[in-house]
Amino acid sequence: MIVENGEVILSIRDLRANVCGKTILRGVNLEVRAGEIHAIMGPNGSGKSTFAKVLAGHPTYEMTGGEVIFQGKNLCEMQPEERARLGVFLAFQYPLEIPGVSNLDFLRLAYNSKRNYQGLEEIEPLDFEDLVHEKLDMVGIDPNFLTRSVNEGFSGGEKKRNEILQMAILEPKLAILDEIDSGLDIDALRSVANGVNQLASSENATIIITHYQRLLDYIVPDYVHIMARGQIVKFDGKELALELESRGYSWILEETEAKVGA
Repeated sequence: MIVENGEVILSIRDLRANVCGKTILRGVNLEVRAGEIHAIMGPNGSGKSTFAKVLAGHPTYEMTGGEVIFQGKNLCEMQPEERARLGVFLAFQYPLEIPGVSNLDFLRLAYNSKRNYQGLEEIEPLDFEDLVHEKLDMVGIDPNFLTRSVNEGFSGGEKKRNEILQMAILEPKLAILDEIDSGLDIDALRSVANGVNQLASSENATIIITHYQRLLDYIVPDYVHIMARGQIVKFDGKELALELESRGYSWILEETEAKVGA
């Protein structure tokens, strides 16, 4: 869904980052505009999940260079909660369980936190329940899940659907989906992808991190970027994902090695 001359939502220049003193990102460059869906693919250890966590502000991941501008603001100067309230959403590869906190209470707290940040009044509990129920069908979640503790006892597919429900409630400007397809059967994959597609618009943007082409059969990206050794080394249209499916990543790594050695 490319929108001509859409506003630049995210601009990344020469992003570098360490994890526990080890260099992982070695100069990532990326520009994302409103209305676009970007897929980031690459072999294990290439830096994809590190990239997602750096954007979200995970404290274990240290940014050591470059800049990240989100809607004209320096994202790197913000705490994780401020980034979230501003409109950056991260769907985790392994969503955490939060025993003792119901899904409904968790969602309402997150929603009202964002409203407070925007200078709006908090929504009343009954009105919020109406809002949530409008979103449930989008990701195929049973209403009974609202009374259960966040992700506790959920299957892999239910956890991923719950992440997309959170996304539907918060309506982020930028959604970063870190391997939302991992561990999903085909029905769960279709359900999650359907929710993501319904939430995509000309006003927001999505970054999908995945290993596999199959997800991109359901969520069609405008651009596919290949990450290797902590950098984006190649990008093209959705056809690039099909090429990866048939050829694997070895030729990308060989091209990267050749450029480094040249």
